[in-house]
Amino acid sequence: MNPKPKQASKTEISKEELQQLDQLRVHRRVHRKSLPPKPPSVAEHFEAPPPTRGQRLADGVAATIGSWRFIAIQSTAIVVWMVGNVMSGSGAWDPYPFILLNLLLSFQAAYTAPAIMMSQNRQSELDRRHAETDYEINVKAELEIELLHEKIDILKEQELLALTEAVKALSAQLETLTQRLER
Repeated sequence: MNPKPKQASKTEISKEELQQLDQLRVHRRVHRKSLPPKPPSVAEHFEAPPPTRGQRLADGVAATIGSWRFIAIQSTAIVVWMVGNVMSGSGAWDPYPFILLNLLLSFQAAYTAPAIMMSQNRQSELDRRHAETDYEINVKAELEIELLHEKIDILKEQELLALTEAVKALSAQLETLTQRLER
């Protein structure tokens, strides 16, 4: 009777895959050692430095300019300006091409754009710090997961060794029993 060849189950890992995993682990360790993370300080990662007066002003301008309330108020003011000038007729303070209104809106754009950019730059810096913190946490979690995988592998090897020893012991006992029965 020919025994059927044992088929590998989908959960078993081939020798090639184990070698690739080992190579990947070695590569990760070497990469991590070549770029050691700087030791984080608690204040740097979890508490933002207090904003300066200029930063608070830039944040306030960005929050104000970037709201629907501002758009509604400004649109109303522009309509009132235009209607007031048109209704005044020849005595208008800013007649029809509304050059003064254009000048005021240009000044507003010229001064609010840099303030909004300052606010965005500050927010980008905070986001970058949070991303660095997340990266360091992810690297630490990856290391701990890798350590757990190694511990599980060791436990599996120990269990397999114990099972192999038990099978050998049982085989030896079975052999001695069959020898006794044959006598």
